[in-house]
Amino acid sequence: MNSRASHLQSKLLYRQSLKYLPGGVNSPVRAFRAVGGNPVFIARAKGAYLFDVDGNAYLDYVGSWGPAIVGHANPRVVKKVQAAASRGLSFGATTEQELMLARFITTAFPAMEKLRLVNSGTEATMSAIRLARAYTGRTQILKFDGCYHGHADSFLVKAGSGSMTFGVADSAGVPARVAQDTISIPFNDAEAVVTTFERNGNKIAALIVEPVAGNMGLVLPEPGFLATLRKVTRHYRSVLIFDEVITGFRVCFGGVQHRYGVTPDLTCLGKIVGGGLPIGAYGGKAEIMELVSPQGPVYQAGTLSGNPLATAAGIETLTILSRSKAVYDKIEATTSALCNGIEEIAARYGVPLQVAQLGSLFTLFFSPGKVTNYREARNCDLKRFARYFRGMLKRGIYVPPSQFETNFVSMAHTPGDIAKTLTAMERVLKLLGRSI
Repeated sequence: MNSRASHLQSKLLYRQSLKYLPGGVNSPVRAFRAVGGNPVFIARAKGAYLFDVDGNAYLDYVGSWGPAIVGHANPRVVKKVQAAASRGLSFGATTEQELMLARFITTAFPAMEKLRLVNSGTEATMSAIRLARAYTGRTQILKFDGCYHGHADSFLVKAGSGSMTFGVADSAGVPARVAQDTISIPFNDAEAVVTTFERNGNKIAALIVEPVAGNMGLVLPEPGFLATLRKVTRHYRSVLIFDEVITGFRVCFGGVQHRYGVTPDLTCLGKIVGGGLPIGAYGGKAEIMELVSPQGPVYQAGTLSGNPLATAAGIETLTILSRSKAVYDKIEATTSALCNGIEEIAARYGVPLQVAQLGSLFTLFFSPGKVTNYREARNCDLKRFARYFRGMLKRGIYVPPSQFETNFVSMAHTPGDIAKTLTAMERVLKLLGRSI
C-alpha cells in the first residue's frame, strides 16, 4: 500500500454506517477519532495480514485485539469451527466441548479450580465482582486508573482529584451511587494501595487489576507491586481478581500470574480462549466459585455461554499453543526483534519514544520518560502518535488507532514482516524526528 491507495469504498461504507450506527461503529476505537481520518473497512484476513474492501493489504499488529495469536484464519482453527457449525450453531444446552475447554483452562491456570464460561470479558469481570461481593458481604471495589475491565457500570469510573478518592462516573448513564462504591487509585502505587486498605479495608469486597495493564498502552507492574496486592488483600480478606482478558494465554500459557508468580483468588479470561470468537471465563478458588448458581445463591446465566463454535475455536487455538514452550519463545523473539529495531531507529532520529514489551505485547509511547501509570500515559505526545499512526497506515502497516492500546504479534509474523515494518518505521520516525 502507498499514499495513492484508494479508500473510496471504505469512505462510502462509513458514510452509510453513520446513518445506522452511533459514530458509524460498534466499538469506539474503530472510528479513528483519536488519530484522524476515516476508518478502513476490513473484508478478510489471513495470517498476519488484513485486506480492506478496496483491496489494500495491511500487515496487522492489532490481531482482533489479541485473540489472533495463531494467525488470522488459521487453517486448523477454521476447520474445527466449520465442523462445529455443521453440527449446529447453538443448542442452549450443555456440550462436551465446554468440559474440554474448562479442563484446558484449569490445566494452564491451576488457581482456577472451578470456572464458568461466559460470552465476553465484560461478562467475566462483572460476574467476578458480583461473586466477590457475595463472598465477602461487602460492597466496595478497588481498581486502578487506566485499567479497563469492560463497560459494566462499576468499572466506568476514574479517580477524583486526590489519589485515593471515591470514583466519579466516567460515562453518562452510570448512577452516582454505583460510582461511589468504586475506588480508583494510580497503577503501580503500592503505598496508595496500603493506605486505601487502611482506611476502607473492612468495606472492600475486591481489588481488580490488569496485572499487566493493556488498556493505557502496555504498562508493566513495578517490582513487588503485584506481591503487595496479594499480601494486602489476603490481610484484609478481600478478593484479589486478576483481569487477564488480554494477557491470559498471551504472555505465556499460564498468563501473568504464572510469569510473575503471584496467585489471585479469581481470574477473568477472554480473547484467546475463544480463538477469535466471542467468549469469556471467570474462575478461581472452589469455595468462592461454589457460590455461583445453581450450586449457590449468586445468579449468572447466558443462553450462548459455552457456544459450540467458540469452544471449538478455543480448544484448537489452545492445542496449538500448548504444543511446546518454543511456540511462545518464538513469538517473543519475533516481538523483541521488532521492538529492539524500533528503539534503534528512534534513537537515530532523536524521537522521544519508549517501547514497552512483554512477550508478544508491545506499545510505543511518544514520551521522553518511562510510563508507569495512566497519568504518565496521558502526558504522551498524542499528536505525534496520530501522525505516526497515519504514516504507518499509509505504508501498509495497521497498528492500534490509539496511544492507549497494545500491539499484538502472532505466530504468523515472519522475519520478512518484521523487516517490512522496520522499513516503514524508519521512514515515519525520520519524518517525526524532523518535526521535533
